[in-house]
Parts: sequence; C-alpha cells; structure tokens
Amino acid sequence: MKILVVNPNLTQAVTDAAVTEARHHAAPGTEIIGATGCFGVGIVSTDAENVVAGHAVLDMLARQVGQVDAAILAISMDTALAAAQELMPFPVIGMTAAALHTACLFGRRFGMVTFGMATRGLYLDLVAANGLAGRMTGCETIELESAAGYADTARLDRAVLDAAERLRAQGAASVVIVGAATSGMARRLQPVAPVQLLDGMACAIRLAEAAVGLGIRPAHATPLPKPHPPRGLGDALAAALHPPRP
Repeated sequence: MKILVVNPNLTQAVTDAAVTEARHHAAPGTEIIGATGCFGVGIVSTDAENVVAGHAVLDMLARQVGQVDAAILAISMDTALAAAQELMPFPVIGMTAAALHTACLFGRRFGMVTFGMATRGLYLDLVAANGLAGRMTGCETIELESAAGYADTARLDRAVLDAAERLRAQGAASVVIVGAATSGMARRLQPVAPVQLLDGMACAIRLAEAAVGLGIRPAHATPLPKPHPPRGLGDALAAALHPPRP
C-alpha cells in the first residue's frame, strides 16, 4: 500500500522528520511518500495561519486522488481533518487524533506535551473536539522563542522528560508528545522516560495501515447543487468539490 504524509507548511525539514518516523514504524511493503506545502507559512502558530494551511491540505490531498491508499496529516493541529475525510475517497488520519485515541485505548488517563504558548489553546481545543478533555490529566507546554527553538534538542529533551514526570505524577498512563517537528522524539526518549510516550506519526501510520487493511472508506457529505463550479482553486481540488455529473 502507498500512504501519503502531508505537511501543508513550507518547512521541508518537518516533512522529512515525519516521513522518517512513519517509515520506521510502517510494515514491510508499505510505501511512504511525503509532500510539503507550496503556499502558506513555515510553521503554523495562529488560527489564521491554520485556516490557510487547511486550504493547502485539501489541495495537496486532491492532487493525490487515485495515487495513494491513505493519507496522514503531518501537521499536529490535524488541520482540515474533518473536511479532508468528507472530501477524499481514501482514509485520512490526523496525527494528533491518532495519538490521543491510542492513549485512551491503553490507559484511563493521558497527559500531553506541547511546544510554544502561542499554540497551546489550539491543542486544548483539539483535545476537546475529539471528546477527550475528561481523559486528560494535564497539558504541559514548553515555551519556544521561535521555531528555531526546535533545533535545541538537548534542552527540549530535558524539558520533555521533566514534563512527562509531572504528568505521570498526576496519573497519566501515557504522554502524547505533540508536533510534526518533534517526530521521533518519543522513540528517542522512551528508554529513559518515566512513562509511556506516544508519537503522532508512529500511531498514525499503524492506524492508516489498519484502515486500508479493513477496507474503510469515509462517508461523504452530499453538497447542495450549485449553478457554477468553484473558481480560483487548483484543478484537482475544484474537481473534488464539484465532481462532474455522470
């Protein structure tokens, strides 16, 4: 099977990290391909930027219709996930939703570690949107002065381990490390971590493979008839929104 890893931001290094982690956990025979956005911002940190990234997500997915068996959103806000699942003919998995629900399968309570206060609210909203706020013991946010802060892995590793210990003490059976840019951190830190760590890409790739294996296909909404086709969109996305009549 072929699984697409979609990063709607402009930072190729994030795509590379997500693809590397997906390939590490993928089953033999699963092909992982990555795609990086061609418009938008380098890293999403606001609601407005997230809306722009949503357009990029749908455009990138639409271009792969007929080419892939499933897709994973390599953006940890799970941007445009509901819209993508409504529109695409293949399973689309949000990396953070995958980790959150995996955590709830194997423990009563989970904790979450995020990076940067600017996005903390977006992640708390995401947990609530998944109906899991009551299962979360706490959310620890590690401040970053800029996106360049992700490069200071030694500092981040120490901060994440300290945060994981605090969450464990609060009753978390596992801790979700949020972020496409930090893909692989959970696997790297697990040998010295005080609690089970979960990585969104690791969870998402296994769920995507399961969805394909089970033959799951998303239920599509039926849009209202419109007198005119969409305008100003890429051809693939326009066709997905306004498919030709048989």
